[in-house]
Amino acid sequence: MKTIVLSLIISLLVANLHGQDDNETGAHDNQRDFRRLVREGNRQFNAGRVEDAERSYRRALNIDDRSNLAAFNLGSALYRQQRFDEAGREFERAASEMTDRMDKARAYHNLGNSLLRQQKLQESIEAYKQSLRNNPNDMETKYNLSYALNLLRQQEQQEQDNEDNQDQQNQDQNQQSQQDQNRNENQQPQISPEDAQRMLDAIAEEERELLERLQQQERAGQRRDIERNW
Repeated sequence: MKTIVLSLIISLLVANLHGQDDNETGAHDNQRDFRRLVREGNRQFNAGRVEDAERSYRRALNIDDRSNLAAFNLGSALYRQQRFDEAGREFERAASEMTDRMDKARAYHNLGNSLLRQQKLQESIEAYKQSLRNNPNDMETKYNLSYALNLLRQQEQQEQDNEDNQDQQNQDQNQQSQQDQNRNENQQPQISPEDAQRMLDAIAEEERELLERLQQQERAGQRRDIERNW
């Protein structure tokens, strides 16, 4: 099976600082520090020092928390650490702020990858679709979208199979229970009306004989008392 495509693109450009005036010394210093931290993070990322890169990008975001560039690169550093939930939030944050369609497409592509790694198939499919809306010719995103759709179909089929199996088990259990009940009923002794009447007559005869014995015993006791009085 072809391995899922992973495009984590680190931009070496630095975004504008949203209206900061370079003529102002403080703003100029902030802009310079921001660019330095992003470039430093890029070098660390490319060298495989993703935890250091994460710290550099976070420091850049402390200077400009609206920078989609720093958010995008931070998401990439988090993704490399397999912190997919955090990475997804940064890619989504970057995508929502980006105006360039190609940058937005890359951010949504990486967001789709992050969601797919978390088995959030519906969400990843929507992210890949958003990426393709901004860059319809991206073959990697098309492949990942197809991959996610196939996984979703498999998941839905598995759920349907499990549901069908459960229904069949319930049906089998009900059928077995009914068979056991019928078997128990069939095993019970069957008595004809004539046999039942003979049993009742025999019981009545036993009761009559018992009553007669008791009466005889009672009369015999009375005679002994009378003879003794005489």
